[in-house]
Amino acid sequence: MCELFGITADSKIHINEYLTVFFGHSVEHRHGWGTALLDDNAVAVEKEPVRAVDSKYLKNRLTGDIWTSRFMAHIRKATIGDVSFNNTHPFVKADFSGNKWVLVHNGTIFESPELSKYQYIQEGSTDSERILLYIVDRFNGLGSDANDSDRFKLIDEIVHILTPGNKVNFLLYDGSYFYIHKNEPGTLYRKEKDGAVFFSTHPLCDSGWEEVDKNTLLVYRDGKLEYKGTRHENTYHHDESKMRLIYMDHAML
Repeated sequence: MCELFGITADSKIHINEYLTVFFGHSVEHRHGWGTALLDDNAVAVEKEPVRAVDSKYLKNRLTGDIWTSRFMAHIRKATIGDVSFNNTHPFVKADFSGNKWVLVHNGTIFESPELSKYQYIQEGSTDSERILLYIVDRFNGLGSDANDSDRFKLIDEIVHILTPGNKVNFLLYDGSYFYIHKNEPGTLYRKEKDGAVFFSTHPLCDSGWEEVDKNTLLVYRDGKLEYKGTRHENTYHHDESKMRLIYMDHAML
């Protein structure tokens, strides 16, 4: 499976050490790397469909100081979709107002009728991209009168719809708020430090990490928890036989 890393903070912090450790895990996650800087009302995505430790561009990028208050990173271990730029996280989609939503996902959608139609309009072929298209489509349906509470409840509803039988660990950014969710035990951790909250599939660098609440949507802004969704019971448990079937299906065996 893939790995995620993210930050929401009340001021810009230096993250090179965390990124060096995180991207070092790409020895086992060799199908692509990506980052999204989300500061100053802008979205700056950099990604390649290559193993992070082999990327000359990323190596050079990490020699310079990276300061940020909102950030996502992803290393891919592919289950659905070939190794290509269009299948590399993060994924970005603008809503009806032109605001950009950004998503990184660690998991697999085995079955979800709600996502099926998006395979015909997506740029790549991953279930992760379909999740983002579905979210933005549903948000557009709320209309221009929707407030923050409406969008929180919508994403919470979507989590409840997508999680039965599926692994849905994600970091999502809507231009203002960071949404965090996981439904497999031991697959996403959090650390709070000096006005910042770090999220990672595995603890990085130092102590103070704790497991993220399972089966509950969390919404942050500038390092502060703003909303906690309704807990669901759709815990995902790894099933090797199901994974083998999906690998075979997408390998066209």
